[in-house]
Amino acid sequence: MNRPPLPAEADLTVDGTGLLCVTLLIRLRKQIDGAPAGTVVHVIATDPAAPLDLPAWCHLTGHTYLGPVPGAQQVYALRLTAEALSTQPDAPWRPVRPGSVKPGGGGEL
Repeated sequence: MNRPPLPAEADLTVDGTGLLCVTLLIRLRKQIDGAPAGTVVHVIATDPAAPLDLPAWCHLTGHTYLGPVPGAQQVYALRLTAEALSTQPDAPWRPVRPGSVKPGGGGEL
């Protein structure tokens, strides 16, 4: 699989040091909320499952997974896309469907 080249710098960094992937994805979703398409995000992730979970989350949402950042241990890059699906604030692996989220991000109705 060919991936786009990694940009030298991130527009946004999400520090998930010490977080399990569930909590990391919640933090990631919160921190990218409102960021424009094309934003390059570096995610610092110490959870051993991150190299599997981050590409899977990007595939699910439609963001572009760019891969591990060369020379940076436990840092992964992704690029936000305009076509990405919105996800639930408390369950970022679940896409938002009309009427499925309570006002204020409280989850499914």
